[in-house]
Amino acid sequence: MGSFSQVSNHDRVLVCPALWTEPELEQGFVGNLKTRSVPSLERAMTLLELLSKSSKGMRLGDLARSLGLAKSSTHCLLLTLERCGYLERNEQTHRYMFGLKFFSLANLAISKVKLRDEAMPFLQHLGNTSHMTAHLAILDQGEVVIIEKVDGAGLLKVATWVGKRMEMHCTGVGKAAIAYLPDDELDILIRKRGLPRHNENTVTSARKLKLQLAEIRKVGYSVDYEEDEVGLCCVGAPIFDHARRVMGAISLAGTTSQITPDNLTSLAEKVKKAALAISKTMGCIDRRRSSGTASAVGKPA
Repeated sequence: MGSFSQVSNHDRVLVCPALWTEPELEQGFVGNLKTRSVPSLERAMTLLELLSKSSKGMRLGDLARSLGLAKSSTHCLLLTLERCGYLERNEQTHRYMFGLKFFSLANLAISKVKLRDEAMPFLQHLGNTSHMTAHLAILDQGEVVIIEKVDGAGLLKVATWVGKRMEMHCTGVGKAAIAYLPDDELDILIRKRGLPRHNENTVTSARKLKLQLAEIRKVGYSVDYEEDEVGLCCVGAPIFDHARRVMGAISLAGTTSQITPDNLTSLAEKVKKAALAISKTMGCIDRRRSSGTASAVGKPA
């Protein structure tokens, strides 16, 4: 999950372990104009931009002329994009237009932006009232990625950052994010990613992990008690969308002195309450209410 730093009375930051540093972009990775582009990919992107300006789609000949390419080359680009699901061809008009995959990608991007905006007040409230670090993360290709973070006013700061990727099986946000996956999808992720051991507390058995996930579904929250990193703990809960699919998770992270067996239940209730409120802002209805309607939950002041 990340190590932690301590702030002294003079605002000096000591990071533990001492070797930890902020992540840096690989030198030359961004904006390196000397690196050659892929011509075919550039042509494909130009083709997509042309189609985005046409409400009715475009025919092969029109696209070839606009691109300044031979019909055969243009057809290869179109066929590749069609096979990948990014384009569709109308058999009556022979016009190409965006496929459903583009709409799903666009909706995914938009939902993540909205999720961050809607979750921020609740993350701030969690971090400020608990004096710990609040995280918002999403599941991506068998890992969880932090997309927002709020540090509380406490002295200890968890050394994580927006964009950090973490394991799904030994973190609070990770276990909350995968707890409601269908068994076949979970099995695929386990086969693909494995269950790496971080320390003696890490669960590396698929059977034991599934037992933990069943318990998470029962109680509504997840716990990482030194499973990712010794000395650090995390309490997480899932966020649901309008179709009651898990679209992310939030967590409170702190040290073993901050999250203890004595306060675990009360912290878990705070995280669950915040996750439920965020879920409602994302269109999810709390079906546990007998009335069939969810009461409005305002953002914390």
